[in-house]
Amino acid sequence: MTVVHAAEMHRFRAKTQELAFLVPSSLIVELDPEARAILDALERGPRLAEEIAQTPEALQALRELARVGAVAREDGVLPTPLSALARPVEPPPLSTLVLNVTNSCNLSCRYCYEYGEDRVAPSEAPALMSEETARQAVDLLVSQSAPRARLQITFFGGETLMNWKVVRPTVEYARRRALDSGRFIDFSLTTNATLLTDEVIQFLSENRIGITVSIDGPRQATDAMRVYSDGRGIYDVIAPRIKKLLAVERSRPIGARVTVTSRTLDLRSIFSHLVGEIGFDEVGFAPVTTAQGRDYAIDANGYDRLLEEFRHLTDDFVAAALEDRYVGFSNLSDLLGEIHQGVTKAYPCGAGLGLLGVAPGGDVGLCHRFAGSGDHDFGHVATGLDVEKRRAHLERGHVDKRTDCRTCWVRSLCAGGCYHEAQVRFGDRFKANLHMCEWIRAWTALGLDAYGAILEGNPGFLERFDERKAG
Repeated sequence: MTVVHAAEMHRFRAKTQELAFLVPSSLIVELDPEARAILDALERGPRLAEEIAQTPEALQALRELARVGAVAREDGVLPTPLSALARPVEPPPLSTLVLNVTNSCNLSCRYCYEYGEDRVAPSEAPALMSEETARQAVDLLVSQSAPRARLQITFFGGETLMNWKVVRPTVEYARRRALDSGRFIDFSLTTNATLLTDEVIQFLSENRIGITVSIDGPRQATDAMRVYSDGRGIYDVIAPRIKKLLAVERSRPIGARVTVTSRTLDLRSIFSHLVGEIGFDEVGFAPVTTAQGRDYAIDANGYDRLLEEFRHLTDDFVAAALEDRYVGFSNLSDLLGEIHQGVTKAYPCGAGLGLLGVAPGGDVGLCHRFAGSGDHDFGHVATGLDVEKRRAHLERGHVDKRTDCRTCWVRSLCAGGCYHEAQVRFGDRFKANLHMCEWIRAWTALGLDAYGAILEGNPGFLERFDERKAG
């Protein structure tokens, strides 16, 4: 006699199909009537295989469920922990550096992680990264990335374009180093758009540099938080510059990055404005990272509203996908890419893995939000990386170490949440972001429903995610 039980899973439906998302493998399987009957029976607990598979069809379904890991023998052996699948023995090679080419900014946004109310460490004196430091960062990336063939450099700030005199030669230097080492380096840049000029736009376009613009929506939404030091809003300054950028740069999609606060929860109107009126290709929404009690913090009711807005945007995305049209709701696009590729995360993001951030002075940190914050640093571009500190981070940061995550069905896609969010909220980057758990589960379920609907209605649309690089 063989006793079997169902593995961890989340079952969901498309229009006519029933599917299951398997944890922790992130595999999606379609359930035929025999498989559904078996899993229905196992919902009440372990059963004898002979009792739930009494026909040849049911027996075949049971075998297939066992093959994909949806059903297992009840022999006292625990499911394979995620660590056995994804814990690196040594820190992996680098693939991405985020260069904070300046910690200075020409704006005074209250929610800024660098100079705002929730900075991780006391603000450094305003600084610009030197060209020498930027070159050392490029050299570090090239030397610490083998055998990776494709590398990424992202220019960040402060306001990135305040140090344009270093960004431009760094691109040219990195291209030469990549060519000499047989690599390819892709570049991206984030900007508030206040300093976009014809010269900058032309260079970005000619060099196919990926561009993300920080903007919170129409005039009222953007000017609520994104202001100069004298309180003036920036919308009327940046709108014409962004439109000029969009008119010139068509070699790559250009995205808007919206920081969502309690004051800017009408995401559908924000999306409509940024795509329909300004002309962005994609829009991504990021809830503000802040301590509780700020007047712009999102409370529980705000997160309910955020999910409802995401639901409407998801409905629009799916409707377009069924007509083979792409709508640039990047939050859903990124989630669908991870689902489609079967991404299994042991860590919430690439920070400390293949990605590190570099402060203006050359300190190498966990990511761009931690670079230059002391305890979270992992070396210096001039002297190299601290392997032991990276190893210790990877040991403590693994999802298996987060006891609150062990029974969560989305842990293979979440792995505990953003390090910076945890540091700001709890003073400990390794804490799971428990305040977000219900929201993340609901959002993931919504993404799975969208995936199922597209899989059934227009599966060819999902081919666009075959080559996406999941975060």
